[in-house]
Amino acid sequence: MVRVPRVLLVNAVLAAIVWLIWAKVWGWSYFTRLDEHWPVALTMVFGSLVGGGTSEGGGAIAFPVMTKVLTVPPDQARIFTFAIQSIGMTAASLSILLCRVPIERRVVLYGSTAGMLGVVLSVTMIAPHVPLKLVRVLFTMLLVALAVALLVQLRQRGYRRNFEVPTWTARERNLVLGAGFAGGLLSGVAGVGENCVMFLLLVLLFRVSEKVATPTTVVMMTLVSIAAFLTHVFVVRDFTGFVVDYWITAAPVVAVGAPLGAWICTRLTPLTIRGVLFVLIFAELVSTLLLVPFTPALAVGSVAVLVLFTIVCLVLIRQDTYARPWPSRFGEATLTDLGAGAAERPAGPNARTREDLQDVG
Repeated sequence: MVRVPRVLLVNAVLAAIVWLIWAKVWGWSYFTRLDEHWPVALTMVFGSLVGGGTSEGGGAIAFPVMTKVLTVPPDQARIFTFAIQSIGMTAASLSILLCRVPIERRVVLYGSTAGMLGVVLSVTMIAPHVPLKLVRVLFTMLLVALAVALLVQLRQRGYRRNFEVPTWTARERNLVLGAGFAGGLLSGVAGVGENCVMFLLLVLLFRVSEKVATPTTVVMMTLVSIAAFLTHVFVVRDFTGFVVDYWITAAPVVAVGAPLGAWICTRLTPLTIRGVLFVLIFAELVSTLLLVPFTPALAVGSVAVLVLFTIVCLVLIRQDTYARPWPSRFGEATLTDLGAGAAERPAGPNARTREDLQDVG
């Protein structure tokens, strides 16, 4: 008898639930919307894979394509981003939790709480007054700075990636709260950002493995997106018009793509995950340079922000407090043991393999 993998069964059930709800509510009229708005559905095929499998979020694909290719007004594209992430990333998060993919639950708890507060404040008080062109350029510079820092970190050797924040005191909690709140503010105006900011903190400072940091940020961005979406629906009340049709069209697609992206992430090595991020960040940079009209002031400001963000990232990776081998609930095998071949597959239900614990570089 063929045993169906748990992850495929979970993802199929999650997708079937969304499809059944859509079939019950909209019936055959869904296909009319799909025929009219198929470019949006096609965009979210790729956006959902990125949203479920990386720290950038589906909005990192949806927002630039919709604003730069499909000529959707930026404020409407931002609303769509929150709406569609509320479906796709919720499905991805449920898949992560039900399949017991390792996440840093303390970071999710504190970071999401601060992030939801930040995004609600941003949506209601900040976003209406901030030019979207400026926000997108700043977000691009943040991603480029992250890429530079990750490249520099690859040259560092001799430390083990952690599968959780090694120590948890008031300092670590406050750092997570601060990063969560800042990410929420950025997400409120850009549609994405919470996951990127927290990924930066987890990987660069806390030295958490990308295989844990990525699903952790996916779960966080899910909660932040839901908070932002509900704020747009019930407080700002601007979830109307063609954005609703776009959401109806793309939701069944992301219900499949986002959990699939989350599963693909678990099958990749940390170095491969970094490689995927480099490609996506490069694409984001190129699209911004080609499609965003830069004024001299915006160009100078962008370079200044890139330099500032890069300095911050480099300062984080120079901190070696969390780069030492620490006891972990995921197993005690060190790089020395693994390199000597003594623990190719450590014993125990929570042990990790050599591939999981490979050192940077």
